[in-house]
Amino acid sequence: SCRDIETIVVDNGSSDGSSDMARLGYPEVKVIQNEKNLYFCRANNQGIKEARGDVILCLNSDCVLDKDYLKEALKSFDVDEKIGMASGKILRMDKKTIDSTGLFVARNRKPLERGYGKPDEGQYEEPGYVFGVSGACMLMKKIMLDDIKDENGYFDETFEMYYEDLDLCWRAQKKGWKAYYNPKAMAYHERGGTAASSNGAKRLIFPNIAPDLKKRYIINRYRCMMKNDSLKGVLLNLPFILLYEIKMYCYVIGIFFIDLQGN
Repeated sequence: SCRDIETIVVDNGSSDGSSDMARLGYPEVKVIQNEKNLYFCRANNQGIKEARGDVILCLNSDCVLDKDYLKEALKSFDVDEKIGMASGKILRMDKKTIDSTGLFVARNRKPLERGYGKPDEGQYEEPGYVFGVSGACMLMKKIMLDDIKDENGYFDETFEMYYEDLDLCWRAQKKGWKAYYNPKAMAYHERGGTAASSNGAKRLIFPNIAPDLKKRYIINRYRCMMKNDSLKGVLLNLPFILLYEIKMYCYVIGIFFIDLQGN
């Protein structure tokens, strides 16, 4: 339903032939080939720099758009000129479970995807303003991206991956930009498909990610708070922040003792 587009594929050092598939099967697509994994932030920044459009969609490789996603999501920008980013209703691949209906800052300062993991029963059918949009499927005005870009890029490349979408949305909010949710724009996301742990174990503190990525997940929460939070925000939410800290350190200590016993 949206024809005036360009498609850029940033291949982050894959070894499965996907970049060749893109070149051969879709000659109109521009492929940026990285020899190694440069992680989420830097790779997306590469694509944004090459893009010529006024509106840019950063789309994860584990997310699929409904055929009318762009047509519906683009309508969000007509509501208010200060809307700089838009999101639709993102479901899991079963098309029954909610993955995100907008990104928010939780009181413990983690990213909160509204409706995450709940059955889709029509409870989020009203369009409206949200804090931000999920990193899996971010539709953003280029003028907003240029406005919030800092010395570390559009996405902060020091984050590499995790919390980078919350950081970008938080920076945008602080500069007066808004985010909007349109439930008629539908997408489907294989949550964790780009960085899932091979053992599939469920965690209370961490998402289902590989062990070598958990350190980055912890550090980036602090980095995001230091960049964006205010003293007032921290003080108002201090009980929730401290409770999460206790949970996290209990988890880390538990893993440490398990490793000791294993050795």
